[in-house]
Amino acid sequence: MKTLIKNGHIVTAADDYKGDILIEGEKIIAIGENLDNTEGVDKIIDAEGKLVFPGGIDPHVHLEMPFMGTFSSDTYETGTRAALHGGTTMVIDFILQKQGHSLYSALEEWSGRATGNAVGDYSFHMAVTDFNDQTKAEIESLVEKEGITSFKMFMAYRGALMIDDRQMNGLMQEVRRVGGMVTAHATNGDMIDYLIAKHRSEGKLTPVYHYLSQPEITEGEASHRFTDFGFYNQCPIYIVHMTCEGAVNAIRQATFRNQKVFGETCIQYLILDASLYEKPDFEGAKWVMSPPLREKKDQSHLWAAINQGIIEVVATDHCPFFWEQKLMGKDDFSKIPNGHPAIENRMELLYTEGVGKGKITLNKYVEVTSTNAAKIFGMYPRKGTIAVGSDADIVIFDPNKEHVLSAKTHHMNVDYSGYEGWPLKGKVETVLLRGQVAIDNGDCLVGRGYGQFIKRGKVSDKI
Repeated sequence: MKTLIKNGHIVTAADDYKGDILIEGEKIIAIGENLDNTEGVDKIIDAEGKLVFPGGIDPHVHLEMPFMGTFSSDTYETGTRAALHGGTTMVIDFILQKQGHSLYSALEEWSGRATGNAVGDYSFHMAVTDFNDQTKAEIESLVEKEGITSFKMFMAYRGALMIDDRQMNGLMQEVRRVGGMVTAHATNGDMIDYLIAKHRSEGKLTPVYHYLSQPEITEGEASHRFTDFGFYNQCPIYIVHMTCEGAVNAIRQATFRNQKVFGETCIQYLILDASLYEKPDFEGAKWVMSPPLREKKDQSHLWAAINQGIIEVVATDHCPFFWEQKLMGKDDFSKIPNGHPAIENRMELLYTEGVGKGKITLNKYVEVTSTNAAKIFGMYPRKGTIAVGSDADIVIFDPNKEHVLSAKTHHMNVDYSGYEGWPLKGKVETVLLRGQVAIDNGDCLVGRGYGQFIKRGKVSDKI
């Protein structure tokens, strides 16, 4: 099967030009101007007036995740299909080890959910919640045999997910030895637990107290501590879902010592703020996530950090729950399942609010939605760019198409939107995944099981 994309405005992290792309099978085989030899070409796509960029990579999602007595509502089928509709061709999900169980048992559980069900491509991070001699012995095999090269640790959720500083130190030493990376949910769990208990004892139970139980200092302190541990152990590290000035400053200071530390924020933290928690009638629960939304001043710090290269990735932390599930916490904010839906909205929102408003360039847009994640997590240049030999994961994007986000039209398996009525200028029109047209003007043309598990290489030195 040969496909020719003609006349597109091609944008990568480094380039910006008009040209044609020839695809054979799953790979790009030629790029140039006026590739007019159509002999043997099965399909021609005219991209005149459209942007053509690499398929998005969202390295922070939670599909079918068990949490707070329920499961996130998007399955691997619905979640990766929704991602494709929004221009994201690959996701990296988090396996959660159960305390007292092996890492490989968690891999088996998550693979059972994903294999044969994913519509788009995917990989896994391994969240280590019980680091001991037995789990330590599994890490090298996960890197070498399974292609899982990133290991997450939680500095919050004591009793379920959190590991202590002693375990963090041991995890970093072993992961560094085998060529992997440690990522962290960097918030001070003990302080948060104290504030939750305090507010509950005072009868302060509405969604705004979720936000007030996680002040900026809880994230800033943990981010500094995590970077210090990474520096001591000379381990490559990555902080997920950064929300605030304090977290940005932790990475900024780490760069002064040439530390290998990477930062991620999520689309919601760039454009939403904590005033939403004060909406009446429990509506603020739609945005209960951890860390919570912050102040408007933090948004300016995050945008600046993106342009300065301190934050390299914009992800989603997609973790949707139906409204009925959110109502579990109607009388107690601490029982609201944490998370919100965004996997389908990231690319279009960031284009409208970032490129469209002059906050980032087109090249930076491609960097933070695709290329940097591919490099950091060991998939480049197979993923994350438009180049000869790369997978033909390609988005054809209409920069002038105006539309409005709504739960009535999205494809995520959730009955509300965190961006209901949000006006956008710029829309995903066509998406190719490994050379196959997957999305075409709102229709999904690939089915359950088309998505592949992508083994990843060791930590890249290319970024």
